[in-house]
This record gives sequence, C-alpha cells and structure tokens, in this order.
Amino acid sequence: MPAPEARITDLPGEDRFVRFAGDFGQRFLVTVDTEEEFDWNQPLRAQGHTLHSVSRLARFQQFCEGHGVVPVYLVDYPVATSPLAAEVLRDAVAAGRAEVGVQLHPWVSPPHDEEVNEYNSFAGNLPAELENAKFSRLRDAIERAFGAPPRIYRAGRYGVGPNTPAILRDHGIAIDTSVRARFDYSTSGGRNFRDLPVRPWWVDGSGGLMELPLTTVYWGGLARAGAWLYPRLWRAPKLRGALARVGLLERIPLTPEGVNRIEARRGIETAVSQGLPVLVFSFHSPSLEPGHTPYVRTEAELDAFYDWWRAAFTLLDRLQVRPTTVAGIMSATRLA
Repeated sequence: MPAPEARITDLPGEDRFVRFAGDFGQRFLVTVDTEEEFDWNQPLRAQGHTLHSVSRLARFQQFCEGHGVVPVYLVDYPVATSPLAAEVLRDAVAAGRAEVGVQLHPWVSPPHDEEVNEYNSFAGNLPAELENAKFSRLRDAIERAFGAPPRIYRAGRYGVGPNTPAILRDHGIAIDTSVRARFDYSTSGGRNFRDLPVRPWWVDGSGGLMELPLTTVYWGGLARAGAWLYPRLWRAPKLRGALARVGLLERIPLTPEGVNRIEARRGIETAVSQGLPVLVFSFHSPSLEPGHTPYVRTEAELDAFYDWWRAAFTLLDRLQVRPTTVAGIMSATRLA
C-alpha cells in the first residue's frame, strides 16, 4: 500500500527541517496579502468588493526599495485581474525589485461552483477538483498580469487542506507559506497550526515543497511554557491580556496589524535569539489606505504603520538580519 500523501499540517520530524547554505545566516521576508477590500465584520460575498488600495501599492513598493527590501505580493484574483495592479507592479517584478505569489480567496475566485460560506472560505475544504480549478485559473492570471510565474503560495484565511500539496507541486509552486504557527482556526472550519514549528520544513521530506510558516513567537517570563500554557487560556482572554501586561506571556506575530512597535521589537529580538533562519512578516494590502481594515483607520495610523516598518528594518539591520527573497531562499536550500 502506498504511503499517504503528506499534509502541510503534519508535524515534521527533525529530518524534515530545511538546511540552508552556510552563508545564508538569518534573513527576513516581507509578504503582503494583496487583496480586495471587504467588510471584515460581514459575511463573505463573491461580489461587492472594491480595489481602492491597489494604487497605494506604489508607495509601499517605493518605501521598500528605499530600504533594500524586496516585498512578496501574494495576489488574489481581483487584484490579478486589475489593470492598475499590473501597471503598478509589473516593472518592479521584472527588475527583481518585487516578487509575486498566489493567494487564493475562493469566494472571489472562479469557477464559482460552491456555496459562499465560512466553511468554503478555506480553500482546502473544497473538493480537490474545485480547489485545483480555482488555483489554476488564479495562477495563470498572475503570470499573465505580472510576467513572472509565481513560486510561492498562501491560502486565504490560511486555509490549506489535504489536496493542497499536490496542487501546488503540479503548478510549479516551491514554497507554501500558509501555516500561521501558534494559531488555531479550527473552530470556524480552518486548520489548527498551534503545535507546528516556526522553522521552515519540507512537507514531503523530498525537498519538493517547502513550508515557510509565518513567524510568531512567545515572549515573557513564561515563554518557555507558552506552547502549552497559551492555548489553555483561550477561554480567559482577560487573563491573557494581564499576563502580557506584566511581562509574563505574550504571543507576538510579526505584523504591523495589531502589534505595536514595542511588541514588534520583542518579537524580532526573540525570533533572532532563537536562531530562526527566516523571519516572515505579513500584512493585508488594504491597510495601505485608511478605512479598509481595523488596523489603519486614519492617515495618522497610516503614518504609524510606515513608522512601524522603519523601526523594524532598523532593528533587523542592527541585528545583522538581512532581507531575502523567494528566489534567494530557494537558491540557498539548493546549495545547502
């Protein structure tokens, strides 16, 4: 009997962790969930979204270039089919100043053969044929729009499933970055990533598909017990907050959305001290224009958003953590 297909959510053994070339050191990657705007407090819909923040990608791209950072835009279908998005990013992608990847929001991605609901918003819950059809159409639209084949994937809402690895391999994807370690989305139909590591690993052990999880760390006096203790406090959010305020236990994802500069500094320093080879940052592109996400409501908050990145880049430079790219990660693993 053949071995079962490896799943992205399978806990990897020590032999599956990625080994990088000796001169790779510690690096960081900036990923952008590049997507349409919608009301986060309302049920998902196949229609009714907007793309106002697409024009703001130009400023963020210029900002990153000024810091020597190559952002990775994980593009969903409305953005992939937006002429403005192609106009803003195509030259940067062609010149290697930006990279593009795939982000599948099934509710806005054709073919629309499923009921739009919360369970089906996780692409990995769809039948294999439908998940593949949506992915294939989106992947091809991205290559047409930006002139480069995408090599990295993030499932919208982190919704990978049992059929996702085979679909990614069949379409030339080298890296999946859907795992949000330390988080659990199973109560709404998604995946539980709580116990998965923050170090990259090979999904199937063959070097064919890498999992590059988003970086989240525990910080504080009880950080060593964080993986055990933090999930057990899910019914006591006030206690979680109290532990964070007194410096005992805090869960810190590397994102400017909901994480202030002091918390980000703690998270970056912790990740670096743990020897993580790649620190993966992320945010949603609608945060680049005020009024589309809970994190950036005003121009003042947008200024603070950019200040967050300036502080992060300055700290990373001081800690000698250099920026990297999807191409750089793939090259370093081949040399290892």
